[in-house]
Formats: sequence, C-alpha cells, structure tokens
Amino acid sequence: MLEHVELFFKSIFIDNMVFAVFLGMCSYLAVSKKVSTAVGLGAAVIFVLAVTVPLNWLLDQYLLQDGALAWLGPEYADYNLSFLSFILFIATIATMVQLVEIVVEKFSPSLYNSLGIFLPLIAVNCAILGGSLFMQAREIPTLGLAFNYGVSSGIGWFLAILAIAAIREKIRYSNVPAPLRGLGITFIITGLMGIGFQSFGGMLTGDNEPPEETPPTTAEKIEVEEIKKEIEDEKAVSYNEVKNK
Repeated sequence: MLEHVELFFKSIFIDNMVFAVFLGMCSYLAVSKKVSTAVGLGAAVIFVLAVTVPLNWLLDQYLLQDGALAWLGPEYADYNLSFLSFILFIATIATMVQLVEIVVEKFSPSLYNSLGIFLPLIAVNCAILGGSLFMQAREIPTLGLAFNYGVSSGIGWFLAILAIAAIREKIRYSNVPAPLRGLGITFIITGLMGIGFQSFGGMLTGDNEPPEETPPTTAEKIEVEEIKKEIEDEKAVSYNEVKNK
C-alpha cells in the first residue's frame, strides 16, 4: 500500500510530466487560455493515460519483453519483440484517443469544438507516449502500480494545465510588458511553477535518514576498555624490548 501512495504523489508533484520532463508542452501552451477548455483536455488526458499505461504494461509483459512469449511454449522463449514497442504503444494510444473523441463529440459538442485539432492530437502527445515508455523503463512490477502510475501522471498533467489556464485568465487583465505578452510570460510562469513543484522533492525522503545510533551497553564499554588496556600493554612491552636492545 505504501508503494502505491508513494508512486501516486511522486508522479503528480515530483515527476510531473510538464514541470519535470516538459512533456505535452504543445497542448499545454495552446489549450490553456481558458479554464473550461483546460479541464476538458486534462480529463481526456487522465482517461487516456489511465487506460493505455496498464494496457501497454500487459503488452510489454506478455508480448514485447525478451522471453515474454514463453507462455506460448518453450520454442518461443527466445523471441524478443521489444523493437515493436513504439508501434504497439502508439496503436493502443490512438485507439483510446479515437474512443475519447467519439464520446466527447457525442456528449459535449461545445467542448469538442473548443478543443479543435488538439483532441485527436492527444494520440501523438508526447506526455501520453511518455507515460508508457517511463512505465517500461522503470520496470513497474504489477498491473495495479501501472494503473496507479497512469492515473497519477494524468492528474499531474491536469493540475499543470489547469493552474496555467487559471493564471493566464487572470494576467489577461494585468499590465504585462508588451514584449512578454502571450507565450513569453507563460514560459516564465511555467518555469516558476516548475521550481515550485520541485520543492516537493523532499516530501518522500523522510525515511532516507540514517537511523540513530544506540548507545553502547555497560558490557560493551567494559570490553572496549579491556581491549584498549591490552593494546597499551603490548605497546609497553614492545617499547621495553626495543629499549633493552
């Protein structure tokens, strides 16, 4: 249970897709002018990551890894299909994005129109593919942790685009210097937010402190004194032998 909690908070705050590795910046900058649009796209990203990361974990474990095909028989144990990772991961992501696009167009045409081309472009959003590739690179051991990582990574991206959208709506009425208006001030704010999120890095390091040393017992102190005395006696004997010679 602890590893689930640690992975959840670490993926949201410390290894945030936007502020830590700068993935998904195209959609982050283009669809963050309004909070309502940012919420819709962020929810879609959470759903896609929550579905595709566990699915790609299954593909990686039972199809792509070296020896993953052993369940088909011993003659397939030496096969390594890892070179197909990108193709299969993107195919899974494109399928889920198509499903999201159909659902959004059916139930929220206004959101579908406001998202425009960026909704189908989730299929090539580097944050979506990055979630699956990071899952593979970090060798996440279980399907539950893979689902946890997908959801938490999506929430981290959602919080990032929601925060910048809220700030951009406010600074629209601020006296921003002309050269910094638009993307200029957005990049500056993103950098400051990234620094703020990195401050969470010490949140999960409390258990890394070395344990306090226990004071020695009386018996241990006596033993140490005896050893010191024996060493001093040996030094005195050696000194007398050298002096007599």
